[in-house]
Amino acid sequence: MIYTDIKKTIDGLHFENILDERKSILYPLIDYIQHKKDKQQAIRLNFICTHNSRRSHLSQVWAQVMAHHFNINQVCCYSGGTEATAMFPMVAETLITTGFIINSLSDGKNPVYAVKYSENEHPVICFSKKYNDTFNPQSEFAAIMTCSNADVGCPFISGAEKRIPITFEDPKAFDHTPQQKEKYHERSIQIATEMCFVFSQIN
Repeated sequence: MIYTDIKKTIDGLHFENILDERKSILYPLIDYIQHKKDKQQAIRLNFICTHNSRRSHLSQVWAQVMAHHFNINQVCCYSGGTEATAMFPMVAETLITTGFIINSLSDGKNPVYAVKYSENEHPVICFSKKYNDTFNPQSEFAAIMTCSNADVGCPFISGAEKRIPITFEDPKAFDHTPQQKEKYHERSIQIATEMCFVFSQIN
């Protein structure tokens, strides 16, 4: 079972908030997942951003949650960047506020977090790394580009079967402002809504 507060968030998502032109950006990911499911193959999704610090982590976590919510098996979600930095603390705070339980597995400049969304499921492991880090799949995966800088800066992702740009506005623009908490939550809900839509379309 998904934790109650997260389930309430999912139940409160509205697909009508997704514009048609935005849905057209999501359909290639839907097609990729459906194709893999039809062939009973593992579904590996690597969400890639420049610093692997904000949008890529939110996408990784919410995609894994939605795969579980819709009982789509054999889905493993990853994230990476064109460089490694650290997961920004406000990302963890935003997820905790939504009902996730986060345990710190290591400290330092680039902490490793275990993000739990269910009592009995493996946590999502989050830390900043390059997209081709050995922690991530090296082949047979889809590269989902969550920021335009990474999409432009990485013209080729080695090992990727499919490259799918699904870019989001960066909440970093609101860091250390009175709107920071609100804007991170807003971006998290947008990503949750779109990942929910993606996995709701899988037969």
